[in-house]
Amino acid sequence: MSRLESMRRRLSAQIDGLNWAANQIADIKGDVLELGLGNGRTFDHLRQQLPDRRIWVIDREMNAHPSCVPPRSDFLQGDAAEMLQQLARAGVRLALVHYELGIGVADHDTALSTKMSQHIAPLMVPGGLIISQDPMEGFDPIKGPDSVDAKRYLFYRA
Repeated sequence: MSRLESMRRRLSAQIDGLNWAANQIADIKGDVLELGLGNGRTFDHLRQQLPDRRIWVIDREMNAHPSCVPPRSDFLQGDAAEMLQQLARAGVRLALVHYELGIGVADHDTALSTKMSQHIAPLMVPGGLIISQDPMEGFDPIKGPDSVDAKRYLFYRA
């Protein structure tokens, strides 16, 4: 499979997974977190699917397309672990986390997602969901939508 085909597969899995998760958390109170803004495509999709939820965004830099910039009050710029600790101190509770911090190197990304898991856990409401391209620790793995290959995107319940 070419890298371009792999990207198409990833984007389809991401869309299907986020739509599925939005339905799954309909009766769960809590905010949403986009961990890794990038150019903002996923944030844009989340705010369309979950218009009544506060969506926090964490990234080291603001590189989003101008149409996909989150409100200043919801964007935390800096080290992800420090920003997650800041949310915890503020008492933020999350019903959904979309985790996408990696650089595409499996060993590096797995080490980072393992570290970030311990910072995400205190923020999660019981029954909340974590969707990740990398393995997370301390959460119950669950089956996502049938259209998503279980190795392509990972789904967890807090």
